[in-house]
This record gives sequence, C-alpha cells and structure tokens, in this order.
Amino acid sequence: MAFDVSTREPTRFFLERFGLSEALLEQIVGSAIARRADYADLYFEFRTAQSLSLEDGIVKSASQHISQGVGVRVVAGDKTGYAYSDDVTLESLQLAARTAQAIAHEQGDSRAVAVHTQKPGHDLYALKQAPIAAPLADKVAILDRIDVAARRHDGRIKNVMASLGVEQKIVLIVSAAGFAVGDVQPLVRLSVTCIAEEAGNRQQGSYGGGGRVEYGFLLEDDRYLRYTQCAADQALRNLAAVDAPAGAMTVVLGPGWPGVLLHEAIGHGLEGDFNRKKVSAFTELLGKPVASPLCTVVDDGTLARRRGSLNVDDEGTPTGRTVLIENGILRGFLQDRLNARLMGMPLTGNGRRESFAHIPMPRMTNTFMLAGDAPPEDIIRSVDRGLYAAYFGGGQVDITNGKFVFSASEAYLIEDGQITRPVKGATLIGNGPDVLKRISMVGTDLQLDEGIGTCGKDGQSVPVGVGLPTIRIDGLTVGGTQAA
Repeated sequence: MAFDVSTREPTRFFLERFGLSEALLEQIVGSAIARRADYADLYFEFRTAQSLSLEDGIVKSASQHISQGVGVRVVAGDKTGYAYSDDVTLESLQLAARTAQAIAHEQGDSRAVAVHTQKPGHDLYALKQAPIAAPLADKVAILDRIDVAARRHDGRIKNVMASLGVEQKIVLIVSAAGFAVGDVQPLVRLSVTCIAEEAGNRQQGSYGGGGRVEYGFLLEDDRYLRYTQCAADQALRNLAAVDAPAGAMTVVLGPGWPGVLLHEAIGHGLEGDFNRKKVSAFTELLGKPVASPLCTVVDDGTLARRRGSLNVDDEGTPTGRTVLIENGILRGFLQDRLNARLMGMPLTGNGRRESFAHIPMPRMTNTFMLAGDAPPEDIIRSVDRGLYAAYFGGGQVDITNGKFVFSASEAYLIEDGQITRPVKGATLIGNGPDVLKRISMVGTDLQLDEGIGTCGKDGQSVPVGVGLPTIRIDGLTVGGTQAA
C-alpha cells in the first residue's frame, strides 16, 4: 500500500488513533470485496459537534458531542451489504466486513487489493482556524447579543430563539477500487427566529446562514446582526399581513432561498436511484424537453465555502458541476457509485451519507437555476396582479409525480406591477415538471441561499445549498383564505 501519511492528515489521524496500519486496511477492504462482489469500501469518521441554543433571553443549552466509527460496504449487483461499528478495532472491522458480505449474499475468497493515497479533488474550505476551536464563551456571547439586538430593534419583538451549530468532521474513504482519500470538513450554521406580538396578533420570522467557514464568518461585517434584523423585520411585516389570495395566478419567486422549491419539487426527481427504479416523474426523459427553454439547472459541489460543497463526496469521488437541465432539455442525473454503474452513466460526485452509520445514496450538493437576461424589476412590472414569494418555510413533495405544497413565510401581493401588501397563509401548490414549463421570465440576479439548508431523504439528513434568480411562473395555484 502506498499511503503517504505525511501529506494526508486524515490518513495519519485514523491510523494513529485506532492503531491500524496500511497493510491492515488493505487486508480488510480486500476481504470485504471477495471474488464475486463488484465493489467494497471502508468509511472512517470522527466528528466533533457543538450546539448552543437561546430562548426567553437566556442560553438554555450548550453541548459538545464527539462520535467516531467506521462503516463497511459490499456491493454485488444491485444488492448492498452494510455494517458499521463505533468500536474501531481490527476485530470489529473484520466482523463488519463479514456481516456486509453476508447481507449482500456474496461471501467468498478475498481479493488482493493495493490502495494508494490520493489528495481530494479540490481545496474548497482550507481554514486558518477550525470553527470548533473558537472559544465557547464567544459563541455564548453572540447568542446574547442577538437577543439584545432583536429586542432593541422593535419593542414588539417579544421573544427571540437562536441556535448555533459548529462541527468538524474528519473522514477517510478506503476503496477496493484502489484509492484512499481523506478530508477535514468544517461547518457552521446560525439560525434566528423572532416572535412579534401586537394587539393579540402573534407572528414570527426566521433567518440565518453559515457554510464551511471559520467561526469569524458570522462576525464579518456584523453578519449575525443582519440575520437578526432580517428575522425581526420578517416577523414585524407579518403583523401587518393580510390574508393571502387563493386561486391560479402569476407567482414571482425572489432570488436565493426560494430555490428550495426547485430543490424539493425538481431536484430529488433528478437523483439517480429514483430514475433507475423508474419512480421519478423524470424517468426516461433524458434528452427531452422538461422545462421552459429559459431554464438551466445545475448541481455544483465545487463552490468554495458553501454549505453543500465537498472536496470529495462520501464515496471518495471528487465533487463536480453537473448540468441537469440545459435550456429546458433534461441532460443528466445525480449519481453515486451504485446507480452510476447500474445505469451505465458517469459518476457525478453526489454519493452522500449522514454518518458512518448510514449507507451512501445520490444526493444534491448546491442546486440552483442559472441567471437569465430579464432585470428583476422588469419581471415585477410585468405582473398586473399576482404573488411575490420572498421566503419559504416547510413543504411536502411526492417524488413519483412531482406534486408539491409549499408554505411561504414571507410573501407580498403584486398589484399593477408593484410589490405592495404583505400576505400571510400563502401556499404554493403544483407539479414540479409542470412548473418548470410555466416559467416565462428568468432574472439576472442569481443568488445562493445564506447557508442554512438541510436535506432529508430516507431518514438521512445532509447539508445542502440552493439558489435561484428572480423568476416568473404563470398560472400557479396559490392556496389562501381570500378569494382571488
């Protein structure tokens, strides 16, 4: 084995921490793959995570959690055997390898595997200081300042809730394909929710951000105060909001976070596993029109310091930029190793897992629509009567047909080409593929979200990014309490 432990600190870290050697890792991955299996890998992980939360004017909790473990995967045909252990010893590795083989029904003689250390495909988040290393007292202090700033912003702000999460994850993937690659992955996320009350009316607003950044990112240009003001202003605007109209109308989505609708209603349907199993609304539509010619949608895991970015995915494949829809034509799917092999398609660097205790699957990284050529103010002026959605809360999507329901946490009426009154209770109801075809204008103002996205799939959660320019959608159904 040609591990160069002097150049890859994750490799050195795991070898020394668990008393392993290069030869032992070669032996384990070789015994896992056996002669009839197609693929095998080991996934080592060491994670340190801090979380703090504030409510009712006090920091109510502050904790630090450390976890470690290894997962062993064996793939044979379309069967996957997976076993994991948080007790990383030679014996536990050997047991996990035998268990994964048995699950995949592919026990047999081991193969000789030579593994060579590789560097990650990118260097997207090299930091001077890991965010986990910042003093805990500083993190408590920022939450206290958020509470004070929100209450001083307006006397109608009656409560403030804020949460700060900081983590550092060290991973090492040892593959029977002949490589080992490690990565050190930082992550920061700050969320602020403000509750406003007036004359018995109670409303809330939320905002936040982060990324694969140093802790000081939150302090740069008082970024944490901007998050706080945005959350407070959203809550205050909702106090004056009128009931949302209902019916089919023109809807304009603002830039940035509204891209979460694109992520949920369209993005999941473009993941390889759903299309291999023929349960996606996009199954067998490669090369065919699925959207307005104005639409180009990409997934890009190579954007520096973004929440959804990775140097390598959780199978050791360098992340990349995948064009999913180009000028309305479906061009590709997001793939992990299993589905790329079975579908005869290239790897895209989208094999992701929540932790060593989870099997990888195709997942999004940073998914967004490219900018068009329409000035955003012209898009607004083009609408006589409609809805402007600036921020979204929760939603539900059926992957098999693309049907979705999303609630807008910040929305406004568009009247005579101008954004006017805020509305409450607006929901957007539609079908992902159908909505893509109803896009009639795409703005020049592409923005990515601030860095708060977390995606759930099959019980696993991973950090992601979304993005969108201002877009106009014609004839989208809006659910509300007021007749249109």
